[in-house]
Amino acid sequence: MVRYLPEGYLIHTAENKFYLSSPENLYRAMIEGVFLEARVSFCDCQHNLHIDFGFMHGIIPREECALGISDGSVRDIAIIARVNKPVRFVVESINDGADKKIAILSRKRVQEIYSENYLSNLIPGDIIDAKITHMENFGAFCDIGCGINALLPIDSISVSRIPHPSVRFSVGDDIKVVIKSF
Repeated sequence: MVRYLPEGYLIHTAENKFYLSSPENLYRAMIEGVFLEARVSFCDCQHNLHIDFGFMHGIIPREECALGISDGSVRDIAIIARVNKPVRFVVESINDGADKKIAILSRKRVQEIYSENYLSNLIPGDIIDAKITHMENFGAFCDIGCGINALLPIDSISVSRIPHPSVRFSVGDDIKVVIKSF
């Protein structure tokens, strides 16, 4: 069974390192549809994300950076904020570039698979893994898998009144959350 964990959980695994060790292994990951993770190097002026594999360059085109980018329900700041952070993706294709091969990647496809095969089957009361990504006065946002974010409202964080989520959490904390609603 595939476990759909928050981004950052796969980056140091032996399997992830294996597939990102050579052009042949990256090609194999593309054929097998393996989810991989790597750290984003930079975001260009067209809001494409770039990843340096050492042996090859990877690009996540703007529309493939996240669910909701194409229809405008997710803003471009969500793309820019991924720089120097791990992202989960699949390899869509490997093309010849000017200097070396370029891998075309999709984070959106991973999120679609996650939504179709896992998220759509969750019901209120299910407990899942999450990672705190950022906090506001009204609650904490967390990655509930594959870069999909959810809000943990401040009144659901503690049994006693707290002034800010930072009283209970820090960015990067791994937590368990209970699904309340969709």
